[in-house]
Amino acid sequence: MIRTILKEVKEYKWASIVTPIFMLLEVLMETLIPFLMASIIDNGVNTGDIHHIYRIGGLMIVVAAIGLFAGLGGGRFGAKASTGLARNLRSSMFRHIQTFSFSNIDKFSTAGLVTRLTTDVTNVQNAYQMILRMAMRAPASMVCALVMAFAINARLASIYLVAVLILGVILFFIISHATKYFRQAFPKYDELNASIQENVSAIRVVKAYVREEHETNKLKKASENIYKIFVKAECNIIFNAPIMQFTVYSCILLISWIGAKMIVADSLTTGELMSLLAYCMNILMNLMMLSMVFVTISMSTASMERISEVLNETSDLQNPERPLMEVPDGSITFRDVEFSYHKDSQEPVLKDIDLEIHSGETIGIIGGTGSAKTSLVNLISRLYDVTSGEILVGGHNVKDYDMEVLRNQVSVVLQNNVLFSGTIYENLRWGDKSATDEECQAACKLACADDFIRAFPDGYNTYIEQGGTNVSGGQKQRLCIARALLKKPKILILDDSTSAVDTATDARIRRAFREEIPNTTKLIISQRISSVQDADRIIVMEEGKIHGFGTHEELLKSDSIYQEVYESQTGGGGDFDEKGGD
Repeated sequence: MIRTILKEVKEYKWASIVTPIFMLLEVLMETLIPFLMASIIDNGVNTGDIHHIYRIGGLMIVVAAIGLFAGLGGGRFGAKASTGLARNLRSSMFRHIQTFSFSNIDKFSTAGLVTRLTTDVTNVQNAYQMILRMAMRAPASMVCALVMAFAINARLASIYLVAVLILGVILFFIISHATKYFRQAFPKYDELNASIQENVSAIRVVKAYVREEHETNKLKKASENIYKIFVKAECNIIFNAPIMQFTVYSCILLISWIGAKMIVADSLTTGELMSLLAYCMNILMNLMMLSMVFVTISMSTASMERISEVLNETSDLQNPERPLMEVPDGSITFRDVEFSYHKDSQEPVLKDIDLEIHSGETIGIIGGTGSAKTSLVNLISRLYDVTSGEILVGGHNVKDYDMEVLRNQVSVVLQNNVLFSGTIYENLRWGDKSATDEECQAACKLACADDFIRAFPDGYNTYIEQGGTNVSGGQKQRLCIARALLKKPKILILDDSTSAVDTATDARIRRAFREEIPNTTKLIISQRISSVQDADRIIVMEEGKIHGFGTHEELLKSDSIYQEVYESQTGGGGDFDEKGGD
């Protein structure tokens, strides 16, 4: 875990090395000041030697200036190293997440990944800065102060040593008990973020169903869970400060009492007593700082574990050693394919799938909800890997291709249409970043999107709000289809991506596909018979199996499910605008 995190220090290694050096220099300067102060009192004030006071006083100013410079340097380089580590962690996590297969992504909730990229990284950043500065400064300052104290008077210095040992043991028990609560707290942040994310993204539904109070109570419950856990953790940590203060003042009283007796007995000077009291505060204050370092580290340990989980997650999908860099054509073959989302699943999602689809064919896919239509097409672009059997695209196993090459040639318009904030042109160029304006417009004409885009005041430069909230569902679907077409794929998969489009427009889109991209293999998933009946062949899915495969006429004669769906959709006279699509 620690090794995984420290790998991300990278170019900030120098700052990470320099920071502790500056902190040590600051500690040395601070340690010298009480020693010099004792010299001023004993050899200057008590003897009336004004020159000694000036000389040592000037030296104290130089020492303080060096300490100030060292402190500023440690603060600057410590901040640079810790913020740099946070930047690298976020970048590495984000890049690594991009390599995940869908099955990897399914292990982490969206809210969980957001928490890891934000809250958890911030915790690690704070802990790293404290380690570089306080975790180096506090122990070094304590050791130096103890050495100087023993050099002045071993008897009185032993009081510090006993206090440090007692406080160290107490601190260990406090922190170890609090750490288990911190480990419980951060997964609760995932639940809180999930509640917020779900509410904000679905705010229109919440308001439409007047569920604001319900959502508020749900968020309040998630916040309450975090509150209770942190209260339990803090209830352990609060003992730290009073115990420390009690020990500090006890040491001061003991040293003052015993030291006063020793001064009377001429075995200790006033300056030495002043130095010992200064070292007392130094030692015990640094011990308090060290305790806060341990608290921060205990909080960040849970965060480091969660970050390491993401960074150490290995994608289920890997490129072969010598991948194929070209897809010959759009032919698709399924051979004895079975598929499960989880390896320990008792029942596969897809089973006994054997298909032969020719390049350039238009294939309709129809079936009830949960019949695994989407699961079937997700395997073609290798968003998941088959559990058994094999899938061939262009005559080669999909596992033999470079994944980027394969996915560039298998364009998928998913059920959940996503547009990003930016202009329409910018969204379209997700399909091809180098596409010209003319190519973008041509793709939109194919997707029947050109007319409504030109109706906008800014046309293709119209700004799309986050999530595409300023366009309708049908417009969003057509923009996503145009974006997919810009990739000029050999295989185009439309996963129920015209469900929000009227049948007339749907028919125009299919006609354009037939006429303009005849060599592209087209797979159209739909719940509407009218969207697939003119396909070359139609696949009927039921419970993860192929129930029927043939032309519209063949299935009407031989497949009971297709017959039933056809009758239910056309028995009432068909869709309201079906004639408009003829």
